[in-house]
Amino acid sequence: MRRAVPEPYWNTNVARYPGILRAVPEGCEDALDVGCGDGLLARRLAERVERVTGIDRSPEMIARAREWAAGHPSLVFIEDDFLTADLPTAGYDFICSVSAIHHMDFAAALTRMKKLLRPGGRLVVVGLARETTPAEWAATIAAAPIVRAVKVIRRARTPKDMPVAHPEMGHRQVRAAARRLLPGVRYRRHVLRRYSLTWDKPRL
Repeated sequence: MRRAVPEPYWNTNVARYPGILRAVPEGCEDALDVGCGDGLLARRLAERVERVTGIDRSPEMIARAREWAAGHPSLVFIEDDFLTADLPTAGYDFICSVSAIHHMDFAAALTRMKKLLRPGGRLVVVGLARETTPAEWAATIAAAPIVRAVKVIRRARTPKDMPVAHPEMGHRQVRAAARRLLPGVRYRRHVLRRYSLTWDKPRL
């Protein structure tokens, strides 16, 4: 029997979940959450997708995800390195990843996601990047009071044992690499210090 799941928490990653859930394509049967952490997003995906796989290389995160999803037949969690894990090519209608790609080689991760996506499927990546230009720093500084206020109001918190890494790529690098690897990708920079990439894989 599935154990009680704790009350949902909020942070600047969770803030992007509604947009990700809205992006799930109609008739989606298989979804993959890359860097799934404790499985919060995967559990929400399971409410609208037939089968959801979460993958993360953190033993602590996967143990928690499995515990809180026990007895849920449509949820599977894998403890492994996404770049080398045995996953089905063209096996998913929807792939998402939230604040995980900067823990990996960016180009390798996007290329793998592209291969794992079925023709006609959709990819949504939410990530972190460094400020490298005066304009980027100005935007970050201008948004800082809003970010702080929202975090206080929403009582933002990060799950225990969540791995942390600082991004090495700047926004321009991310945008250029994504456009090269995923022609037609939509790039957006969000107020709460995140960017998003949305890409639909062409049908055969």
